[in-house]
Amino acid sequence: MLLRTTSQPLTEQLAERFASRIRDRLLAPGSRLPSVRQCAAQQGVSPSTVVAAYDLLQAQGLVEARRQRGFFVRDGAARPLAAPLPAPAVLDAGDARRRNAPISAATLMRSMFQPISGKPQPGMGVLPAEWIETDPIAASLRKVSSAASVRDTSVRYGEPMGDAQLRQALAARLQAIDIDAHAGQIITTVGATQALDIISRTLLKAGDTVMVEEPGWAVEFARLAALGMRILPVPRGPDGPDLAVMARYCEAHAGTAQAPRLFVSVSVLHNPTGASLSPASAHRVLQLAQRHDFWIAEDDSYCHLAPEHATRLSMLDGLQRSIYVGGFAKILAPGWRVGFLAAPPALVEPLLDTKLLATLTTSGLLERALAQCIEQGQLRRHAERVRNRLDAARSRSVRLTTAAGCRFAADPAGLFGWVDTGVDTDQLALRLLDEGYLLAPGALFHADRQPSPLMRINFATTQEAAFWRVFERVRNELVK
Repeated sequence: MLLRTTSQPLTEQLAERFASRIRDRLLAPGSRLPSVRQCAAQQGVSPSTVVAAYDLLQAQGLVEARRQRGFFVRDGAARPLAAPLPAPAVLDAGDARRRNAPISAATLMRSMFQPISGKPQPGMGVLPAEWIETDPIAASLRKVSSAASVRDTSVRYGEPMGDAQLRQALAARLQAIDIDAHAGQIITTVGATQALDIISRTLLKAGDTVMVEEPGWAVEFARLAALGMRILPVPRGPDGPDLAVMARYCEAHAGTAQAPRLFVSVSVLHNPTGASLSPASAHRVLQLAQRHDFWIAEDDSYCHLAPEHATRLSMLDGLQRSIYVGGFAKILAPGWRVGFLAAPPALVEPLLDTKLLATLTTSGLLERALAQCIEQGQLRRHAERVRNRLDAARSRSVRLTTAAGCRFAADPAGLFGWVDTGVDTDQLALRLLDEGYLLAPGALFHADRQPSPLMRINFATTQEAAFWRVFERVRNELVK
């Protein structure tokens, strides 16, 4: 709440609060501010104080008034040093609805670097920092950081494909989950996100059509839109994508330039629902890919948190039409930005060319240290401890979530829960910013953004009753 014990007028305090959020992109361009009446009730001030604060924001060029509609964040109002990620721009409709949303994918990403408070954040997309064991990583770095090794990896570019020792270790790991790939099919990348970007830039051109699961991660929608792709959302259910919708897309555009060229899927511990692909669905997806000649990019970013023997498209396909993407940010050393892709032999050279154009090579020293962690079993043991800890956290979080009057729209599994709150989570997220909590509202996870009662929670950061008490109070205020 605003402070009445300070010499700074309430009007200035309120204006500064909104200005800070706009500059930090917690309120994206096009976002609508609360109505004067809503803001006055939320902040415990008079409507005239809110009007005066909004006038100050207009004078600063941060917001604009639209007749009979309210106050909106101006385009270009926030000018960060780094260019923000574009808002999702997909299909041909819904732009106005998307731009009214207060929380964007860029906001969640920025929160990884600039937390809005010291509280556990329910919308976080990664494990808490304290869950990551740094001793094994430091030990591996020391082992590979001899003077000769540092000189070897520093005075010349690394191997274009990536460190040979790491690619051998990754091939062995893939074999352990029944994906038949050898080191010559593996290319290391700057995280899994770059692997997906390399695939898109290699296989697609502007105007091509891509099928993407919905709900799905907004960064993927935004990244593909920035490349000029036409996005077709495929509803994601508990067993996998809606095969009837995929078939309709393929059949409707068969033989035309708009035929789908790529399908992007998180088959195991899907973000945000936590669902995993069933064998029957996987077989039918592969049959569609064969029949209609499209590629599959399989993002397995959550593989280290997954149960043994989970079904993967690349396992059944033998890397014929599928390209497997993996990374380590969700389990070990997020700052290292080490990822990889495993591809059909015919695609290796084109994908490598794209990597070279983007980054030349990746960090040989970090890749060699990661290879040590894998080969010596440190990664496996750490992942097992994290899974056990996450199981316990999930149980506590599920109890608190249901006690708060929410229901799960998908069976709880993995790192994320897909929760129905019963209220518009865009509005809920905006209100909870005042309490120091950043939510991941359901609208973020849809191609055509519109109000949603759903939100994604992180089980590791929602196991404290304090958050749920605040959540219930704010949600109840919205219901009134």
